[in-house]
Parts: sequence; structure tokens; C-alpha cells
Amino acid sequence: MKAIVYCEYGLANLKLKDIEKPAPTDNEVLVRIHASSVNPADMICKGGARIVTGLRKPKITRLGTDFAGTVEAVDKNITKFKPGDEVFGGKTGAFAEYVCVREERAITLKPANVTFEQAASVPIAGITALQALRDKGKIQSGKKILVNGASGGVGTFAVQIAKALGAEVTGVCSTRNLEMVRSIGADQVIDYTKEDFTRSGQRYDLLFDNIGNHSFSERRRILNLNGMCVMVGVGGSGASGGQILGVLAGELNAYSRSRFVSQKFSTFLAALNQKDLAVLSDLMQAGKITPVIDRTYKLNETADALRYLEQGHARGKVVIKLE
Repeated sequence: MKAIVYCEYGLANLKLKDIEKPAPTDNEVLVRIHASSVNPADMICKGGARIVTGLRKPKITRLGTDFAGTVEAVDKNITKFKPGDEVFGGKTGAFAEYVCVREERAITLKPANVTFEQAASVPIAGITALQALRDKGKIQSGKKILVNGASGGVGTFAVQIAKALGAEVTGVCSTRNLEMVRSIGADQVIDYTKEDFTRSGQRYDLLFDNIGNHSFSERRRILNLNGMCVMVGVGGSGASGGQILGVLAGELNAYSRSRFVSQKFSTFLAALNQKDLAVLSDLMQAGKITPVIDRTYKLNETADALRYLEQGHARGKVVIKLE
């Protein structure tokens, strides 16, 4: 099968190669991938986190996590899936024609009313938004939430999920994205190029912060007395390793300082799992979530897709479409 492989750091070193096609064993499902999507985490191929990924060369040479496709074969013990099922989920190495996933892991049936490209855009971004809002933010009906970075991959899901949970949603984005953010359900929108939302005088129960471009005191200023800031971003998809470390240091400082004030600050890392993928599938089936896709690329254009994502201006998700 064909897959994106890299043995040296750098986008220029991503290669489309023929590698051995996997076969399902040990309760695995073999999926023929029709679409995948790129995420900021895929930027590890640039070598910005070598202390984890390998100092001189990458330890893991495959990229991609999000996928959607058709079940081609299953291990003899599989009961949840059968050949021909349309599915989506997450597994390392998804920039490829095939992937094997354990039955109980991050894989679930794709709703019939969404395309493979739409389903492939969901796993990491959708679960990040869902878990941050529901589990960390404890969002309930009638709560006021502000989404900073509402037009990005995670942000577009956050707006829609917050609305599905009954919240009143304000989205922050650039001028060109105002109508799009309104169209996916935001009750109000703020153009950050014209207005600083931390000086608007409005207060919110939850700040869902994808960007991390305001200080601790500025964020406190827009939160209600017992409000919360959930920080899910590290300075944008195009941030360098040094910038990421700087932002993380700032977020940890905010988290530490929040122990002494009534508002709470929480950092967040999502965990892919089958149960929450099924929740997102149900929301799509009900028409409460419609994935937003900016651009699609071919598998041999994966490096170009990542370069576009790196610019930090994608509207929704960037998808890899396989032939």
C-alpha cells in the first residue's frame, strides 16, 4: 500500500512510499481509508519536540491520526464491525491507504448523512472540543461561552457542540470568517481585528481558548466570578518549538495563579476513545454538527496540506482525500 513516511525531520522529507499492507489480527479491523485530516500534532515531523520524538531521527516514521473509510476485513473475533461498514476514527499512521484498528479503540460507524471527508475531519478536533466543553468546562444549558479561535478546526466544532449542549455562544474570529461562524450557530461574533474581546465589558461562564494570545488578567476580566478558562491551544498551528514552550510556560503560570482567585484556569489534552466518537457520530446524524472543511489535498500533497495548516488561517479542517 502507499503511505506517507519520513525518516528525517522536515516537511520536505515526507515521502509517498510503498509499504506492506497490514492484516487484521488480535481483534483488529482493517480499514481502507478514503480520507484523513491534518492536525497541529502532525507538525512533530518538523522536529520541534525531539526530546520526545527522537533527538537525531524520528522514532515513529508514520504520520496522521484522523481517518474515515470502509471496513475491508476483520479478525475472526470481531463482533461490532463487518466488511463494507463505513467507519471513522483515529490511529497513528492514517496518512495511508489502509490502517488496522482494534475493535474497542477509537473507531465507530460513520453516519450516512456525512461524507468520508467530513467524517475524517472529526476525531481529534471534535473530541478535543467535546471533552473540553463537557468534562472540563461543565457546560450546561443557558451558560454563556466565548470561543477564542472560533473559525479553526477545533473552534468550529466547539461552537456547534456548545450550542448542542444549550449554551449561548460568542465566537471570536477574523473579518472574513464572521458569516461562517454565524452560520454554524454562534449567537454573537466578535471581529478580533476590530475589537478586543477582553475590553468589551461582557462576562462569560466559560472561555474556550484555542489561541492563548491574552494575559492571565485579561482573561480573568471577561469571566464571571466563578467562571472558567479552558486552554486547548498552544499559540496556533504555525507556532515554532520555542513559541510553543513560551506559551505553555504562560499557561502553566496561569493555572498556578488561578489557585488564588475565584475563576479557574485549566489546561487540556484530549483522549481519543470510541464512546466519544459515537457521541459525535450521533450529533452529526442529528444535524447538530456539520464539519467545516477548508481545503482538500491528495495523499502525495500531504506536505502542502501541512504547510497550509502551518500558516494558521485555515477555516475549519484541512483534509487529505485518497483516490
